[in-house]
Amino acid sequence: MTSPDIIFIVLDTQRADRLGAYGHTRPTSPNIDRFAGEGALFEQAVSPAQWTIPSHASLFTGLYPTSHGVTQSSQSLSAGRPHLAEIVRDLGYETIGFCNNPLVGVLNNGFKRGFQTFYNYGGAFPSVPDSSNPWPWPVSRLAEAYTQFLRRISYPIQNFIGRSDLAFRISLNAWLTPLWSKMANFKGQNERSVYDVVSFLEQREDATDRPLFLFMNLMETHLPFWAPGEFVDRIAPYFRHSKEARAVMRTWNREAYRWAAPLSEPLTELESRVLNDMYDAEVAYQDHYLGTLFDTLAQRRRRNDTLTVIVADHGDGLGDHGFFGHAFVAYEELVHVPLILHWPGRVSAGTRVDTPVSTRRVFHTMIDAADPSAALGDALDAANTRRLSLRHTLSGRDPEQQTAFSEVYPPLNFVKAIESRRPELLTHFRCMATRRAVVRPSRERDGAPLKLIEVDDVAEELYNLTTDPLETVNTLAEEPAIVAALEITLEQMAQRVARERDSQPAGAAIDLEGDELLRQRLRGLGYLE
Repeated sequence: MTSPDIIFIVLDTQRADRLGAYGHTRPTSPNIDRFAGEGALFEQAVSPAQWTIPSHASLFTGLYPTSHGVTQSSQSLSAGRPHLAEIVRDLGYETIGFCNNPLVGVLNNGFKRGFQTFYNYGGAFPSVPDSSNPWPWPVSRLAEAYTQFLRRISYPIQNFIGRSDLAFRISLNAWLTPLWSKMANFKGQNERSVYDVVSFLEQREDATDRPLFLFMNLMETHLPFWAPGEFVDRIAPYFRHSKEARAVMRTWNREAYRWAAPLSEPLTELESRVLNDMYDAEVAYQDHYLGTLFDTLAQRRRRNDTLTVIVADHGDGLGDHGFFGHAFVAYEELVHVPLILHWPGRVSAGTRVDTPVSTRRVFHTMIDAADPSAALGDALDAANTRRLSLRHTLSGRDPEQQTAFSEVYPPLNFVKAIESRRPELLTHFRCMATRRAVVRPSRERDGAPLKLIEVDDVAEELYNLTTDPLETVNTLAEEPAIVAALEITLEQMAQRVARERDSQPAGAAIDLEGDELLRQRLRGLGYLE
């Protein structure tokens, strides 16, 4: 069997409930909806983590955060944890990345391992394909050499900012935010990267029969919000004529500290409307240029030999449950994400799967598709890897008993930022707590997905995601038997991920010399003795 090309698209910060295919009533995503209709859509896909770094580490290793140990921006993926790109490269694939998130493409955290070519559109000095450079050949060569020199200088600085609590807190000042969000390409250059992928695929079409693994991260739906006017007009026609609405958006785009902080006061009605509408405008903009990529995939010679995986690393809070951003909680707006598999001839069009699944299993699915018979080396259990492929769930035999699990480790750089500004919020919103959630169909409720959330190992919330998808009615006290059963499931999952963590070296340790507060908390989390 010919190994398929694999296109792996991560829609950073994309909520499931803002796509038409997942029930959104606004026309934000006609292209994604159409693409999903040609393949399989997982209605209850659950991210293993609530923010970029642990979630990407899970997508790249197939492990939960406790197992891979990369839960902070100051940690790196252990060499003992095989990376998806390394595995498929060793299976004969050409591996290439087009990345817009600096936490994935700039930080020296091991996420770029295994990629033979990796273009990084984020950061102060992006690296892009030659075909994307507008300059003529002699000038482009000189410009690229100069940019590489600047990149070698800037990457250590950007790594320092990403890993240093002090530098991170300084960067959150409102007067600095426009500088690094625009000039340093915090959100990358998403539309440009998609058109570069289209150009790459067209140029490669008849050049080689070597199978392709292409990873792309898009940051469009992350704050700051600045979608082009045509998409804002489509979603929020009032915005252009409302000074008050534009003032709200300017304020939120500048105050980066608020992007991941709990709300000391609820959003005003206007704030909520503007932020939700501008998020939807970004979704619509992203969907627009993704349509070009989908058209290109449909026209390729290897169209039927291409597995495309679309997933989000996490969602985003827009004032839901008193939180903003994606730092501290395990609610649906953060961990319920889109997951789409598109493989003409192999995945039936129009398939919708209501089984809860962890998105970390895209790792197993892509490896299984790449070569279902190959030996995978000593560091990876080939049989278990293939057992967790989503193809089994598609055929009605889910290997994880229809159970998905999330772990919420608070990003400690944001914890320190809140401590320096509004320390009372840390206690009130329990920002230092670890949270775990499990989603599983109920045998007592006609298969409705139930979700239990634990905070520091104590069960605190139970929701029926069919009747209460916004998680507004906590039924914990009314369902003791169900809670007890889900607690057992959570404990079993926790023990399993702990065993996986102990079987191989985890991420690199954090240097916290002199910071007793974080040392105590990390000791409680199990990172320090």
